[in-house]
Amino acid sequence: MILAAAILFTAFVLDLLLGDPPFLFHPVRLIGATISAFEKLLLRLRWSGSGGGILLVTMTIGLAIGVYLTLRHFIGGLHPFLTTVLDLYLAYSCLALKDLCKHAEPIAETLTRSNLTQARTELQKIVGRDTSNLNPEGVARGAVESVAENFVDGVLSPIFWYTLIAVFSHVFGCPAPAAAGIVGMLGFKAISTLDSMVGYRSDHYLLFGRPAARLDDLANFLPARLSLIILSIGAVLSGEKAWAGWKISRRDRLKHLSPNAGHSESFVAGALGIKLGGPTVYQKNTVDKPWLGDGDEEVGPDHIRRCCRLIYRSSWVALLLFSASLLSMSFFF
Repeated sequence: MILAAAILFTAFVLDLLLGDPPFLFHPVRLIGATISAFEKLLLRLRWSGSGGGILLVTMTIGLAIGVYLTLRHFIGGLHPFLTTVLDLYLAYSCLALKDLCKHAEPIAETLTRSNLTQARTELQKIVGRDTSNLNPEGVARGAVESVAENFVDGVLSPIFWYTLIAVFSHVFGCPAPAAAGIVGMLGFKAISTLDSMVGYRSDHYLLFGRPAARLDDLANFLPARLSLIILSIGAVLSGEKAWAGWKISRRDRLKHLSPNAGHSESFVAGALGIKLGGPTVYQKNTVDKPWLGDGDEEVGPDHIRRCCRLIYRSSWVALLLFSASLLSMSFFF
């Protein structure tokens, strides 16, 4: 378990220092390519309903984990240390903290310089909504919402599933809890990638993408709720309004269309004293999202920077808590 904790901690630091690895064999990119190939095959076979969606999910997750375990077994035969290198690389690749805020920084910068056109372009890179007619506050609000929501999916959930599966494997006598943790992390990233590619409510994906969307809701269910505790600690460390964030999140967290996204978004809205959500224009329609929070401040570039600071410190809190959980298992089990 000491090795499992060390891999998680080192992977987190590598992500902070280097950001998302730009390599061709990035596991999430490979998973995305696999999903595209499987989707084309299933649609060609006219498996476009829920059955095809279940098959897509099963094949994608099974292949991702199967390839990892096979590769780990092979390189372990060359030298045991190589398995640690592989585990560290995969853990590092599955975290996205630096890139999460890295993409938000240019939005804050261009808004500060009153370059609304460029700010809209930068926001379009990280959201699915139509940004062409957003005013400066709408752009800033979109950036804050993206950072707040993706804290769970990009940072907290991968750490959560790595730790949970590693702990369970250790309790039940698995000789390689770090490898079990990577299985949990890869499984989650496969589910998350499936949801981002096919989990839409459009006519085309309504049935085919539903299994991926529901599984993603399930995978993020506990981390989203745990995020309220972690964000509360992070807010204290960031000088934000922890109690207001907690109060608003308890009131507004279930207003969101997603069963999970509203938790972190509503907490951030309360902690920063702003309102998030509201009517959102996408490419083909307008979604009348509920408002989260009741602050009267105009959302601006400073709120983007404060949100990133809150997410950075909350991520450290999550890392230390989960690393401590892994280390404690070495002493009690």
